[in-house]
Amino acid sequence: MLIEECPIIGVNVRVWLFWSYLRRPRLSRFLVGCIPVAVLNVFQFLKLYSSWGDMSELIINGYFTVLYFNLVLRTSFLVINRRKFETFFEGVAAEYALLEKNDDIRPVLERYTRRGRMLSISNLWLGAFISACFVTYPLFVPGRGLPYGVTIPGVDVLATPTYQLVFVLQVYLTFPACCMYIPFTSFYATCTLFALVQIAALKQRLGRLGRHSGTVATTGHSPCTLFAELKECLKYHKQIIQYVHDLNSLVTHLCLLEFLSFGMMLCALLFLLSISNQLAQMIMIGSYIFMILSQMFAFYWHANEVLEQSLGIGDAIYNGAWPDFEEPIRKRLILIIARAQRPMVIKVGNVYPMTLEMFQKLLNVSYSYFTLLRRVYN
Repeated sequence: MLIEECPIIGVNVRVWLFWSYLRRPRLSRFLVGCIPVAVLNVFQFLKLYSSWGDMSELIINGYFTVLYFNLVLRTSFLVINRRKFETFFEGVAAEYALLEKNDDIRPVLERYTRRGRMLSISNLWLGAFISACFVTYPLFVPGRGLPYGVTIPGVDVLATPTYQLVFVLQVYLTFPACCMYIPFTSFYATCTLFALVQIAALKQRLGRLGRHSGTVATTGHSPCTLFAELKECLKYHKQIIQYVHDLNSLVTHLCLLEFLSFGMMLCALLFLLSISNQLAQMIMIGSYIFMILSQMFAFYWHANEVLEQSLGIGDAIYNGAWPDFEEPIRKRLILIIARAQRPMVIKVGNVYPMTLEMFQKLLNVSYSYFTLLRRVYN
């Protein structure tokens, strides 16, 4: 199965293949997509450097600068580690094809596949909608303004016809920028969903050890047959652990960037929302905050699901037919239960596990700094 044909990851993979971020790169796609967006981000940093004084302008420009820097960094990481991503996707596609042949696990696989595809498509539509808000917002404010504040040395970007040219160029670059940012979040979510499918398959196999047609005592399952089944479960457990480890290596450092940058920007946007008196600006700030929260929540929710479900592997063994097994088999089951007590986790910068509790702490810290900033401002 080709990686773009794998249903659970196909949406995001096809977007990356279109822009040539995977497989053999096409220079033309970079010339009209990734490179111009990176150049735009450089001009955004120049604008951010020169916009000190106006708090509202500083926060808005800072938000877009950090957002574009994040998507450029995501894409650069993807392109630099292209082969690593391709190998990971090939493993997902191969395992998906095997699970698809399993009649017992297929309903779970199809359910999570529908959820993953819906999440990927809805993220793209959400990104397109918010991007449309980005580029239309300047039309509803007095005076001339660009969707993204930029400073081009030696050029007045608000003078005709430079203003119109830069405006149209920024509208165009919003589309490839959306394709650089959104699929990475969807890739993370769908790959964690696939980890949940594998964990469910392992639980099912462990729960049915020796129960193909009854208990060991009544079916006459030989210790050798049971040991072979247990050995396959051990290998599959190790495979899932390696899968989660590989996924963590692909996202952990970018999750750290998200944690640091967007926690700070959430605080700044809340402050700007509290002092804003323009309806159009308040609506746009609300959409910025919603985008931050939705993307961050997608990371932490799915990572938390993997952690919780992996802890349930021991329960699946305990609820099985282990009292009927011989002592050597029971001892090996205890080893699996002991290993399952150390959950599979995806970490922020390989330090802090990504859980809903961690997400709550991030919100609490952002709100605390917001109240402090608001008090100092007043």
